[in-house]
Amino acid sequence: MTVTKPVQLVFLLEEPSMKNTLQEIIPRIVDLDVPPLYLAFEGKHDLELNFPRKLQGWQSPPDREIRFVIVRDNDGHPRCMKLKNRLKDLCITNGHPQALVRLVCQELESWFLGDLEAVGKAFDNKKLSGLQRQVKFRNPDQLTKPSKELLRLVPDYQKFGSSRTIAQHMDPARNRSKSFEMFVAGIRTLVNAT
Repeated sequence: MTVTKPVQLVFLLEEPSMKNTLQEIIPRIVDLDVPPLYLAFEGKHDLELNFPRKLQGWQSPPDREIRFVIVRDNDGHPRCMKLKNRLKDLCITNGHPQALVRLVCQELESWFLGDLEAVGKAFDNKKLSGLQRQVKFRNPDQLTKPSKELLRLVPDYQKFGSSRTIAQHMDPARNRSKSFEMFVAGIRTLVNAT
């Protein structure tokens, strides 16, 4: 009989604001026996330069199965799949072909704009949730600069400090961002893979 080891997710992230966000929402997406690790880099260039070394040199404890997740903003990259495949190739080259690579279209703020009810609760503005019905917010991934749009709606928004506050109110089931939906589906599949 084979004994299944508990899964530990290790997130390699573009920035600290993504770490704040995921620390709040991952427990609402999957039940894990081992708490995830979140390693935040200082931007996409730092992430791409250094995450391959992290993968290559990672020492997995014998009592758990490590599964890596790389998350990066797309930031208007003209060829989303080409970028994703390049990151996936880095995972394969560095010994982790099963690593999950997810791109946020276009920025983390797209995920926040996908759940304007959470933004409204975070900033005590009930009117924001009604904006979700507007065409522009039905698919926030299509916005070119979601961070500017969020600042327009909430002038007090600050990327690092507000990310945790908004994420505390996010409901994965109501989020309208397609890249968020793909992220959630990918995490669930990764955790449940045998």
